[in-house]
Amino acid sequence: MIQRVTVPSLFPPPTYSHASVVEAGARLAFLAGSVPLDADGKLVGDGDPVRQAQQVIANLEEQLRAVGSDTAHVVSTEVYVVSGEPAVLSAVWEVVEASGLSAGPHSSTLLGVACLGYTGQLVEITATAVVPDGPQA
Repeated sequence: MIQRVTVPSLFPPPTYSHASVVEAGARLAFLAGSVPLDADGKLVGDGDPVRQAQQVIANLEEQLRAVGSDTAHVVSTEVYVVSGEPAVLSAVWEVVEASGLSAGPHSSTLLGVACLGYTGQLVEITATAVVPDGPQA
């Protein structure tokens, strides 16, 4: 259902693929940005991008479950981090890797940005996932 493509003529990505191809007719879920808020709307991990990334991933997993999918079926993400420091972006990417999202590996873009929507928010992840037919493995 998902074909992960690493282009031989390009520099090989460490833990993501250059492209993901989904067969026509598959159901896709386009998820809104997952943010580091708990169920009560409180910011988790104030000032801590790694803790916020962990909350964002937990919330993303909830979004995926709600539509009948999971991290193994994510084909693409955009990871936004409020920082211009490569070390901070790398620390957040390590959380993404540990989550299982890179097991596919999915196609991803990691971006350092000036600000995000909630006061104190440092991380946000948007995703596109295949919704498999029938029970999940």
